[in-house]
Amino acid sequence: MSELIIAIDGPVGSGKSTVARRVAELLGYLHLDSGAMYRAVALRAARVGVSLDDTAALERVAREARIEMQMDGAERRVILDGEDVTDSLRGPDMSQQSSRVALVPGVRRVLVTHQQRMGAAGRIVVEGRDIGTVVFPKAGLKVFLDADAEVRARRRWLEYEQKGVHVELSPVVEEVRERDRRDRERAASPLRRAPDAVYVDCSAMEAEEVARLIALLARDREAAEHPQRAHS
Repeated sequence: MSELIIAIDGPVGSGKSTVARRVAELLGYLHLDSGAMYRAVALRAARVGVSLDDTAALERVAREARIEMQMDGAERRVILDGEDVTDSLRGPDMSQQSSRVALVPGVRRVLVTHQQRMGAAGRIVVEGRDIGTVVFPKAGLKVFLDADAEVRARRRWLEYEQKGVHVELSPVVEEVRERDRRDRERAASPLRRAPDAVYVDCSAMEAEEVARLIALLARDREAAEHPQRAHS
């Protein structure tokens, strides 16, 4: 691909969305949040009365869903079937439902195809759990963002608090550990680090530090791929 694709993978609560959004801002790239797509499918399934245990119906829901990402200033909005559902996708319940939807191979096939189509032109930052291994295995820059489980749980808890969703910390710690287990053990596209991904432990790093590090790596890759631009 002629333009750089930045693939950021990592476990729940590692700050992928915040970092990816900031990297996109720093570079003038588009930002695609793959997790929001799974949450949108989970929401649509709930609205049409499809059980999360009915894998065939969930795949059909994914195929019929019209999911778009739009920017409203610096904020990403998720549009499902023409409706802005961004606020409806927030909260621990939706996170749990989407993690179950993400286990369905048929749903993953549908959304991976959609993500590949959206990112084909490059100049895009995509984050998730299988971006560098499945969705864009030839991405120009791959990053695996990680942090200690308890650090990630506290960050997740703070995100909920900031969104007005009040929960105890201990259940969030258990949620993160369980989500890690499901993501790593699932049959379809399990969470793993691509062999050529840059590993970043952000346990003691702020999101801005991580974003600037990735932007620096991206500029180095761009310069290597297009040396004429670096000297123009």
